[in-house]
Amino acid sequence: MKVAFLTNIPSPYRVSFFNELGKYCELTVFFERSMSDERDKSWGNYEFKNFSGIILKGKNISTDKSFAPSIKKYLKSNKFDHVVVCNSFTPTGIYAIFYMKKNNIDYCIEGDGAFVKKENFLKKLFKKSIIKGAKGYFSTSKTHDEYYLTYGAEKNLIFRYPFTSVMEENVLDSPLDTEDKNKIKISLGINEERMILSVGQFVYRKGFDVLLKAVRNLDKSIGVYIIGGNPTSDMESFVCSHNLSNVHFLSFKKPEELRQYYKVADVFVLPTREDIWGLVVNEAMAVGTPVIATDKCVSGLEMIKNGLNGYIVPSENEVDLSNTINMLMDNNFKRMSEESLETAKKYTIQNMARTHINILSKI
Repeated sequence: MKVAFLTNIPSPYRVSFFNELGKYCELTVFFERSMSDERDKSWGNYEFKNFSGIILKGKNISTDKSFAPSIKKYLKSNKFDHVVVCNSFTPTGIYAIFYMKKNNIDYCIEGDGAFVKKENFLKKLFKKSIIKGAKGYFSTSKTHDEYYLTYGAEKNLIFRYPFTSVMEENVLDSPLDTEDKNKIKISLGINEERMILSVGQFVYRKGFDVLLKAVRNLDKSIGVYIIGGNPTSDMESFVCSHNLSNVHFLSFKKPEELRQYYKVADVFVLPTREDIWGLVVNEAMAVGTPVIATDKCVSGLEMIKNGLNGYIVPSENEVDLSNTINMLMDNNFKRMSEESLETAKKYTIQNMARTHINILSKI
């Protein structure tokens, strides 16, 4: 089976997925750009082992997109059994889709997730012109299904797949015990007995301001570690003015070091205002950490079972968030950790690749 994927950049988890998928088919991946402007240089340390990776020539647009009409020469031959477009709304993706429509070349559309939003008629019409007409749609969730249906997809052509950045070997067999956690805490310089972790860029969308408001209602003995670069001046001012001595802002960490923080966290919190997926939920559950996420986080809505491996709270509600954190702190962490691991086992890159092959075989 000859398969082509179109996507924006060779991010580490995407390359891992393509290397796994390439074990099952003859895979070619076309990347719009070699690197995003806002990512750490370590993202450039990729290796195309089991697939042919082609960086398209084009004009860079925004942080991680480009317009690369050079994709036309690769599609023109129509030598692929399946073409999967992951960058449907970048200039290159739009160009590729309209070219394939015009020349009767079948294609599929894939995304990480989506929410249906209110928008004007022209914008909706434009999106519909892109999405409608694919021979298959790769969806991550119920909300993603609804998104495709809103823009003209046929229900019987929508297929679910587990979206993740976690390899099977990185999912723990069982939760860490207290002794092992304490050893890691000492190595990381974490002094608090209880710890909350949150990870993401310090931008408004991530909702860290809501988390900081919630922290005011937590016991000062609970350490709150937020990893994501340099905090905004507003965040620093808020922490200072409310004497939140238990809040710690940390810079970006490499994957292996970040994984250590996930391991020792009692609770992972994603207070996002919108995440069309949220891979940090996968990463937290892979080491057995219960998760609190908002109702605007697709991975949370799909992976969290309320009261079993975490909780869903309303977005922008610091009272519900603080109450839920306090309730979880009194819960049975071992049972919730075990449930998190069971969920994570379903969301591995290996399973993601196998599911893709099964779907492509049906289309």
